[in-house]
Amino acid sequence: MTTELTGGIDPSREYVFAQRPDNSEMRDSVSFWTVDDRGRFGLPRIGIEAVAANWANHEVQLNIAFPDGRVYRLRGAGPSLPPGGPDGKPTVLGAGGLAFRCIEPFGTWTMTYDGKAVQTSSSDLIAGRAAGPLVDVGVFVEATMAVPPWIQGALRHDAGDRIDNSVEGELMGGPRYEQLYRATGSVTIDGHTEHFTGSGLRIRRQGVRRLAQFWGHAWQSALFPSGKAFGYIAYPPRPDGRPTFNEGYLYRGDGELIPARAVRAPWLRRLREVGEDVSVVLETADGTVHIDGETVYSTHDIHHDDDTYSVREMKKENPNFPALQQAGVRYRWDGEETYGMLERSNPLSQIET
Repeated sequence: MTTELTGGIDPSREYVFAQRPDNSEMRDSVSFWTVDDRGRFGLPRIGIEAVAANWANHEVQLNIAFPDGRVYRLRGAGPSLPPGGPDGKPTVLGAGGLAFRCIEPFGTWTMTYDGKAVQTSSSDLIAGRAAGPLVDVGVFVEATMAVPPWIQGALRHDAGDRIDNSVEGELMGGPRYEQLYRATGSVTIDGHTEHFTGSGLRIRRQGVRRLAQFWGHAWQSALFPSGKAFGYIAYPPRPDGRPTFNEGYLYRGDGELIPARAVRAPWLRRLREVGEDVSVVLETADGTVHIDGETVYSTHDIHHDDDTYSVREMKKENPNFPALQQAGVRYRWDGEETYGMLERSNPLSQIET
């Protein structure tokens, strides 16, 4: 059986906006979550948010995290890079020292960063302290897609209904898909370079994103050496019992994604650096699958007080925006082990101190 890595999506969906959208709320976004396959370090989200209202200066997020608690972090903005690639097509989304490039739609992407990052730690971020000295940082990732893209809302009718007819569609930020990849690259910190092989998750999103009603989520994904993979996004149960978005998939190494939903998810209840059980149980039409998970490095955004356009606008919509964790996880499934990603959030009022 062969694998169709486009998932039937028009390759032009991979292109970025060639010019500023007329709608000031419109966004273009690319982000990578990359893990070293030896667990030495990870890049738990490096991304760009290009907001039409602030088009000359796209926003940059960078995280580099280590199991010993070291974190190098950047939240800022930089002059937007021209979107045209070597062939003139809009294949580059970049700002300042960060650039994402589509080399081949649904085939190969690269990410490069050359600039500064704040040196901090997991424990300081949990305490709400994000300041620190600036350090020279360089990152290069070449991502080769390995799993069909997952379009949110496309695998389960109930999930698609939530995207189309409820607040969850606004939270997703418009048409969105994600795709797991194999990776090679390097990380340079203060002149010291480590080369790595690994895997990761790429996210493409274009649309209007409104976060005023955001109340938390759990999001996990990983690619195993054999080619197996999983992923899901779920929103916590509502107090009034109304349904929430809950969709995911299993992948057996070829063919199509198998629709799934999370029947047990590790909601964010405590703020911990590493070593937390974040196992998940996914249900498919053929039964349930238990995937063990333990955090191995972690970053947090507790108070969301970074001085960027998107954060300022977000706090206007939702002054008590949930605390956020972005982490790397050691996963085990049927005796096979890999490293993958975790993002989850919850209001501080629902988190143990």
